[in-house]
Amino acid sequence: MRYSVLSLIANALAGHRRWAPVWRVPEPKPGGYDVVIVGGGGHGLAAAYYLAKEHGITNVAVVEKGYLGSGNVGRNTTIIRSNYLLPGNTPFYEWSLKLWEGLEQDINYNAMVSQRGVLNLYHSDAQRDAFARRGNAMRLNGVDADLLDVHDVRAMVPALDFDNARFPIKGGLLQRRGGTVRHDAVAWGYARAADARGVDLIQNCEVTGIRVEGGRAVGVETAKGFIAAKKIGLACAGNSSRVAAMAGLRLPIESHVLQAFVSEGVKPMLDTVVTFGAGHFYISQSDKGGLVFGGDIDGYNSYAQRGNLPIVEDVAECAVSLLPRVSRLRILRSWGGLMDMSMDGSPIIDRTPIEGLYLNAGWCYGGFKATPASGWCFAHTIARDAPHELNAAFRLDRFSTGHVIDEKGAGAQPNLH
Repeated sequence: MRYSVLSLIANALAGHRRWAPVWRVPEPKPGGYDVVIVGGGGHGLAAAYYLAKEHGITNVAVVEKGYLGSGNVGRNTTIIRSNYLLPGNTPFYEWSLKLWEGLEQDINYNAMVSQRGVLNLYHSDAQRDAFARRGNAMRLNGVDADLLDVHDVRAMVPALDFDNARFPIKGGLLQRRGGTVRHDAVAWGYARAADARGVDLIQNCEVTGIRVEGGRAVGVETAKGFIAAKKIGLACAGNSSRVAAMAGLRLPIESHVLQAFVSEGVKPMLDTVVTFGAGHFYISQSDKGGLVFGGDIDGYNSYAQRGNLPIVEDVAECAVSLLPRVSRLRILRSWGGLMDMSMDGSPIIDRTPIEGLYLNAGWCYGGFKATPASGWCFAHTIARDAPHELNAAFRLDRFSTGHVIDEKGAGAQPNLH
């Protein structure tokens, strides 16, 4: 069923009893698949969709140990942007933002893409110069960027504390095309679109092993039995190390938990995304009125989807320093995502040394905003057995060759944060 105003009216008149299921609930095919994607999150579902749409490969299965979208795609602060500095990152994230801009029409699903702008605040002359350099690099790559002074920022977000003696706000770098997207809807939309093109979405199917014969991956052992595959793509986020180890691979990543929070609902007070330049903190307001915010990862290795109190306190301190009025609000709920932190803070989309096995991992803080381009490039890499120019820099062997992409020194180690 194609969603439209007419289908909405027709189903409303029928008491909403005729809506078709959003996707099928298939069992694994006995004969196997051309491609099996391990991980039913945003990146895995997007890769499956673009394999079918862009490359005509429809004999594809996505296997997920829980339910679709149960991982990081639904455990983030929903921010999208392409305000990167380095050549390896800027074109990739700009392509992702362009895909976001046309996503809803492409997959016929309301993902609630809201280009409300992303404002990065600066608090010193040196930070202003660094942001000016970043903005110039963005413009040279065709990405929108505006360097604002304190008067521009005050007119845009008057609720900020501009005169804090420790961290006075002096201006900001604004990307107007950035914003937010409803994270759950991204998973549901890609799942529905992939299913419509023949992709099998197999839930509650944990991968317990990867079968390798003669140096080539030939399938995955799962809770529902062995599933043969000509090619296997790993898109497991924070569990990438554990799943890759099943094939004998040791990845240059560590797993950490990243917490996020939402306050009780309030009247509109923040119509853009704001990041704190004097601390790792980012905040926006949801359509339901809650303030959605987050900060640093917890500084220890963990596979838990919950964090600890010191980071809660740190994030709350940053929130009150930037927006004193939020001290009167109650935190409604919090959650944690499992971050696969690479050694240079940039992702990996590449073939592995094992033939037929491909890796999509190491997304650190940037996984959600990269979802469309990640899936698009991963699909290209799997289908063509070679990276696209947009992800050519995201090689697995760059840590041994020295071609790291150190955007801001935000790798796995706590001392880099």
